[in-house]
Amino acid sequence: MALIEPRTLKGFRDFLPPAMRQRERLMDIARTVYRRFGFSPIDTPALEHLEVLTGKGSDETDRQMYHFKDNGGRPVGMRFDLTVPLARFAAEHLHEIGTPFKRYHIAPVWRGESPQEGRFREFVQCDFDTIGTTGVVSDIETALVIHELMLEIGIREFRLRINNRQILSGLLDSLQLADRSTHVLRALDKLDKIGPDGVAKELQAAQINTPEISKLFEFAAIRGNHQDVLTKLHALLKENEQASKGIERLNTVCSAILAAGVPSERFEIDVSIARGLDYYTGIIFETSLLELPQIGSVCSGGRYDNLAELFTKQQLPGVGASLGLDRLLAALEKLGKLPAQSSNADVFIPLFDPDRIDDYFALAAMVRANGFSAEIFPEPKKLGAQLKYADARGFRVALIAGSRELDQGIVQIKDLKTQVATETPWKPNTEEFLTKLRTILAMNSMIA
Repeated sequence: MALIEPRTLKGFRDFLPPAMRQRERLMDIARTVYRRFGFSPIDTPALEHLEVLTGKGSDETDRQMYHFKDNGGRPVGMRFDLTVPLARFAAEHLHEIGTPFKRYHIAPVWRGESPQEGRFREFVQCDFDTIGTTGVVSDIETALVIHELMLEIGIREFRLRINNRQILSGLLDSLQLADRSTHVLRALDKLDKIGPDGVAKELQAAQINTPEISKLFEFAAIRGNHQDVLTKLHALLKENEQASKGIERLNTVCSAILAAGVPSERFEIDVSIARGLDYYTGIIFETSLLELPQIGSVCSGGRYDNLAELFTKQQLPGVGASLGLDRLLAALEKLGKLPAQSSNADVFIPLFDPDRIDDYFALAAMVRANGFSAEIFPEPKKLGAQLKYADARGFRVALIAGSRELDQGIVQIKDLKTQVATETPWKPNTEEFLTKLRTILAMNSMIA
């Protein structure tokens, strides 16, 4: 029988333990931050009825969606984000969850787009959302969660960019372009990627005239501190009611962010960001790394007040954001800012004498019972080979004991960084042993 070549599909990846530990570290940080703000975990199926997903994001996400007929002949699709399934989930379980409802969801999504740096066809999103309120408090909280999430991950050089779709919609209304808002917003959202010339070509293709294009670029070029930008926006769009509401809301958000202690240099109003998905209706967020802006936004989102209207007659407004796990990891790796990850276990126990397996497992059980993780080598190889295995996997401490030591109830605690070994009794009284083990592991962590 011919062997099958082991390979993955384009845009899909395997993750070896070091990479997976980095991913799990970020996911654990996200969970911790989300729970700190009162968000609860949920999960939804990878497959949804196709009608649930289509027409909710954009023409592009519809084209990129993986979809097929299942064994029952039903049209189904693989979720392309976690927000559209949330709208279906909230409508279906409304009586059980109540509102406002704050959830987080960390799971893979799929888009059949062209793979590139930081972009893959299967990737994990770390979402958090508040459903069932139009209050500005949830907008403010979303910004604060993003800010705290970046800091907890260890990122200091970043900027949270904020805008409001109401302002953009008001501008388009004043330019009599409301009927082409989808084309305009998608084009503006590509300003960082394809530049003014590329955006101008897309706007011209949407039959938008040069004077309107010039005004759009003039609007997108507004810069300054948040109060300067708000003043300029008010002067430009004060006659438009929708835009005025968006400006006022942005002012409230920025004021509260500052009051919460976020440094002014960490966020800005950027009227050029539009977010490419059609469902956004209010505030929108993008987070860029100042040291690697070309990677794109690593945490994005916004307010969507009408997304659930196709699933329920009850209004279910929402606001939230998503941490792009894979893009952020690619950026941190490129910047050399991924921390070294050790083994899954703190303590390595070499196996000398297979006839003393009971003693090794008793030692490991005692170590684990006191809050440490431990791994026993599965075969009685030479000590050098076993320690080479431990070193390659980043173990911090080895507990070395042959038959003589086991008979005497002692063990060598060897710091695998300094190579210093300390002989210590481990039974019947374990206190001295545990104290020394804690001290060595603590010193080991400080050195790392």
